[in-house]
Amino acid sequence: MPQDGEKAPDFELPTEDGKALKLAKLKGKPVVLYFYPKDDTSGCTAEAKDFSRLAPEFRKAGVEVVGVSPDSVESHAKFHRKYDLAVRLAADADKSVATAYGVWVEKSMYGRKYMGVERTTFLIDKAGRVARSWRKVKVPGHAEEVLAAAQTLAR
Repeated sequence: MPQDGEKAPDFELPTEDGKALKLAKLKGKPVVLYFYPKDDTSGCTAEAKDFSRLAPEFRKAGVEVVGVSPDSVESHAKFHRKYDLAVRLAADADKSVATAYGVWVEKSMYGRKYMGVERTTFLIDKAGRVARSWRKVKVPGHAEEVLAAAQTLAR
């Protein structure tokens, strides 16, 4: 997992509209990269809606917001349409980006162990370095906290 101050691993993933998103192409502007487990589940929907609600403020600060999960482009497109989301969603079907960022981890629920995405957000600066990270994110208030940090970084 990249630590704060380290270079963010580059990647290229398809988004909900089928276009390729390459992190290196976003260099020069801050990027919020938030990893979430699954489209259209309660916590992930709340998080996507929170980031979408604040999207105009992120844009005003010149900050790009991208959600990443292992779901397919088709799943992302449906999720995006269903909730009229205002952020891009990148499909990490082979989990290579989640692995590179250290968020594809062993989880446990009701005593059963399984692999999944640990809800994590990275704020990447204009130079492509991790300015700040939030691990084991709790959704309520998270998007607002990330926005405040992003606005400070963008100044």
